[in-house]
Amino acid sequence: MRQSPNRLVATIFGAVYLLVGALGFAVTGGVSFIATEGGLLLGIFEVNPLHNIAHLLIGAALLIAGLSSVVAAKTVNSLIGAVYLLLGVVGFFLVGTDLNVLALNTPDHFLHLASAIVLLGTGLAADRVLRTSEGRTV
Repeated sequence: MRQSPNRLVATIFGAVYLLVGALGFAVTGGVSFIATEGGLLLGIFEVNPLHNIAHLLIGAALLIAGLSSVVAAKTVNSLIGAVYLLLGVVGFFLVGTDLNVLALNTPDHFLHLASAIVLLGTGLAADRVLRTSEGRTV
């Protein structure tokens, strides 16, 4: 794992997102599953139970990929990074609407964009996979 930026980033982000997902349930007591406004995690990030479950699923995917292989970590980092990039941009237009089923707020969008930069950047730029003429991966 020390030699793979993708595995390291996936493992760290996975563990953090699992922790965030679990901690989110501490502030969402009494909040509807898909409430458009949720409890405040760390006093700044709005979450609802659906948002917490999304964090748990994303964290699990990242952690499993990071502990599995370079190719898995690179793929999951790129995929989740792309989704976070889209969510970070589209999220600005969801606040205050009934479509905001994850109870997103402005700090969430900036965090999603920052996560996208790290995950997508690492996924696309690090751990280049080369294939030999025999079809082997090196």
